[in-house]
Amino acid sequence: MSIIEKVKSIIFEKFKDEPTGHDWYHIERVLTLSKYLQSKEGGNLTIIQLSALLHDISDYKFNGGKINKGGEVAYSLLTKLECDKITAKKVKYIVDNVSYKGAKVDTEMKLLEGKIVQDADRLDAIGAIGIARTFAYGGNKNQPIHDPNLKSKKHNSFEEYANSKTSSINHFYEKLLLLKSRFNTVTAKKIAEHRHQYMEKFLNEFFNEWNFKSK
Repeated sequence: MSIIEKVKSIIFEKFKDEPTGHDWYHIERVLTLSKYLQSKEGGNLTIIQLSALLHDISDYKFNGGKINKGGEVAYSLLTKLECDKITAKKVKYIVDNVSYKGAKVDTEMKLLEGKIVQDADRLDAIGAIGIARTFAYGGNKNQPIHDPNLKSKKHNSFEEYANSKTSSINHFYEKLLLLKSRFNTVTAKKIAEHRHQYMEKFLNEFFNEWNFKSK
């Protein structure tokens, strides 16, 4: 069994029942998108596939708030599976840097392979599936769908973003609508156009219904 298949089996078992939209099917979609982007943009396919499979391995949202724990966990797993250390270190770097960290936080991804996985992860955060995942996550975390008195924020640090009280609708303005200008590859930018527009249409309809007034 290849190392890709070994990691895939481990990740499937870990995430198959995850209820927040960060489940196995999310990871599988990121893997599929990553492979497609690689076919257009290049990069080492093994590193891309391993990084896509491991990108949520120990996300701060689910590990008790431990920021940048994922890369360490990914590296440990890969070395135990006898992955070469150069590949494992590159995957560690990608996993540690793939996440969105706030509207006012610069997140430079230096590796092409990382840019591809980051783009794939962000594509799955927007559009119809992104909308569904937003409300799945918000419900799981006991966030309101929308609270007009809870204003969206442009966060100055990852810590502020990670610990801020918010709503599912605010998440669109704090992250999802901002991703359009943060894609790395030409291919991902093209795919993102339609998904971004779909979110804008959804929000327009949401607020039309929210603000409905009888005559």
